Amino acid sequence: MKKQRELTYQEKKNCPLCGGEAGFFREIDRWQPPLTIWRCGECHFQFQPKETEEAAHLYDEGYYTGTSIYTYQDERQHKDAAMAVWRSRVNALSRLEKSTGPKRWLDVGCAFGGLLEAAKEKGYEPYGLEISEYSGGYARTVFPGHIWIGNVEDFDLPQDFFSVVSLVEVIEHLAHPMKALERVYRSLQEGGLLLVQTADMDGLQARFKGENYHYYLPGHLSYFDRHNLALVLRRVGFRRIRFIGGVEFGLLPKLIKSRDSFHSLWDYRHWIRISLYHLASKITIGPWHLTSSMVMLAWK
Repeated sequence: MKKQRELTYQEKKNCPLCGGEAGFFREIDRWQPPLTIWRCGECHFQFQPKETEEAAHLYDEGYYTGTSIYTYQDERQHKDAAMAVWRSRVNALSRLEKSTGPKRWLDVGCAFGGLLEAAKEKGYEPYGLEISEYSGGYARTVFPGHIWIGNVEDFDLPQDFFSVVSLVEVIEHLAHPMKALERVYRSLQEGGLLLVQTADMDGLQARFKGENYHYYLPGHLSYFDRHNLALVLRRVGFRRIRFIGGVEFGLLPKLIKSRDSFHSLWDYRHWIRISLYHLASKITIGPWHLTSSMVMLAWK
């Protein structure tokens, strides 16, 4: 079996981002079955050779309740704390988007709809697209008629409709991110703004950790760096692109959110670590980005 795997890894695949030649890059054996990561020799895009629908089953109830091997948080359990971040994000993006049509916000991967609640408070008509029936079904009860269940790669979004589209830690879950970005681009109004938050695999954090980098997860099929993400955004038509190390809002909302998990005064020591990471994420010297946390903003 090992010899057969070695032979398989000698094969070449087409990069789903640029079409270049990709070869086997690394195996992540802390998961069973191990994750196989391929890397394009031209644009350096990393990916798992799977289809998005192959991973769709991962986002069931257990994904949010912690009963599956691969899990994420249920935002409803920490909603008051999370609202500090969501409101800061909405405030920041509302100042940056330049659309002149009706104010509409689409959150792709909206989960239970928390970010959309903050967008609604700011005067946006909220829309969500979610692949999980579990979390998306709940969001539908909060925003009836405004939540779609489906995969953004194939979903027929209305054209020239949204002022803001947010993909917060979503694009890494997609097998065909360029196809998804093309649909998102068409759905934006002129002057509309796209936010993509994901990991920068060219950042020193990811480089130093290597195969132990925490972002290598079963549901993460696409791994960008700031260069190839900007490249694909330009290819789909975005006229202006801006890289931000870390996030587009300040430190205070992060500190407020973190307090929700504190149980004693001693826990406030974690604010030092959070603050240092936030500051480090802003440091980019030439090709070097100190952390691997990034946001990319793109205007239509």
